[in-house]
Amino acid sequence: MVDWEGPLSEAYDRALTYLKSFPERRVGPRATAEELHQALGGPLPTGPTDPREVVEHLAKGVDDGLLPSGSGRFFGFVFGGATPASLAADWLTTVWDQNAGLYAASPAAAVVEDITARWLVELFGLPATTSVGFVTGAQMANFTALAAARHEVLRRAGWDAERQGLSGSPKIRVLAGAERHDTIDRALRFLGLGTDCIEPIPVDDQGRMRADALAEALGSKDSPTIVCAQAGNVNTGAFDPIAEICGIAHAHRTWVHVDGAFGLWAAVSPGLRQLVAGVDQADSWATDAHKWLNVPYDSGIVLCAHPEPHRAAMSIRAAYLIQDENGERDSLDYNPEFSRRARGIPVYAALRALGRDGVSEIVDRCHAMAQRFADRLRAGDVQVLNDVVLNQVLVRFGDDDALTRRVVTEVQNEGTCWMSGTTWQGKAAMRISVSNWTTGPGDIDRSAAAVLKVFQRLSIS
Repeated sequence: MVDWEGPLSEAYDRALTYLKSFPERRVGPRATAEELHQALGGPLPTGPTDPREVVEHLAKGVDDGLLPSGSGRFFGFVFGGATPASLAADWLTTVWDQNAGLYAASPAAAVVEDITARWLVELFGLPATTSVGFVTGAQMANFTALAAARHEVLRRAGWDAERQGLSGSPKIRVLAGAERHDTIDRALRFLGLGTDCIEPIPVDDQGRMRADALAEALGSKDSPTIVCAQAGNVNTGAFDPIAEICGIAHAHRTWVHVDGAFGLWAAVSPGLRQLVAGVDQADSWATDAHKWLNVPYDSGIVLCAHPEPHRAAMSIRAAYLIQDENGERDSLDYNPEFSRRARGIPVYAALRALGRDGVSEIVDRCHAMAQRFADRLRAGDVQVLNDVVLNQVLVRFGDDDALTRRVVTEVQNEGTCWMSGTTWQGKAAMRISVSNWTTGPGDIDRSAAAVLKVFQRLSIS
């Protein structure tokens, strides 16, 4: 008889211990790479090991090397955490072990993802006919959306990219802000378009694409064109003027894609919705559930206002596949993966547990906490470089690159909180991202005090 209870009970106990440690746990790894190799390595075992012992050994071995990104005092990158419902549903998703590529392989997974897709479209205020794919993250969401865009702009030019490939095809122009996220460039590499197709559009001092510069760049050229707008700059949180961009771009019959990895979630907040005004006019969108919805990794979402090019770019047919003919969802029509886990199930659980108001509350609270963080640091003579419009705070210490980088490193080493460094318009900066569902005033005040203490110590040393 298989012993499921032993290893699963051990994993459950270890998981609870880890989750309950967040309020006081050091926010940062405690072990070096060498120590982790010593704890986990050694020769490949020749014989079997009791599964419970394996779980115990693994949990002990990795513990000091974990970066507790689920902590309310983790502000490095826009990671989010995991809500109880989404985490529990993620465990069940693993237990059920469904291949969610086809309806025939898992009717339950297909229906859950179909319902979840409709909820997301409603939540973001997008056209009701929008198609949705559940992918690994914003990288693959951007890839999938731009694959649909590539198909459509070439189709309009009389070229079938899926059948004919790209050799000899009309050249595609991609107009994107100079402060776009690197996943746009990487997606274009994957798609065979190459980064030379990008024509950077000038931005303002917050990183927002200038609509007048876009209009000038579009000019009178009549070649297949994709415009990439951004909802939430990775450093400042700033939003491109999406409504204006859509109006200008569509007048030139171009496809507008919105990279909204975390910023698209502003659409769920009545107080912040104006940041994404006009977003429903775009042709495709990319976002993450493992950011502001606080669903466990990995969980990205691609949305497309035009299901036909979405399916044309992604779908596949084979004699051995049982593909539904009754209108039920075959998710491989909307994703680059063939086989994949049913990652829409944790998203479903998060949305059902939180509801529209709960999601809005997380976004609003994180925005308020980001502003609180900025206020606390500004009061300690720290230079705040951005307008805190959403959840990003960009700061600089003593207008000094070397000092700023030292503060970032020392704060990470001190362990009260964790945030990353960056370079903004040629200058070193600390980048603070507030996106965890548990972060509250106490976390902010404690973290800001730790940052200021390091800054003051380094300033007089």
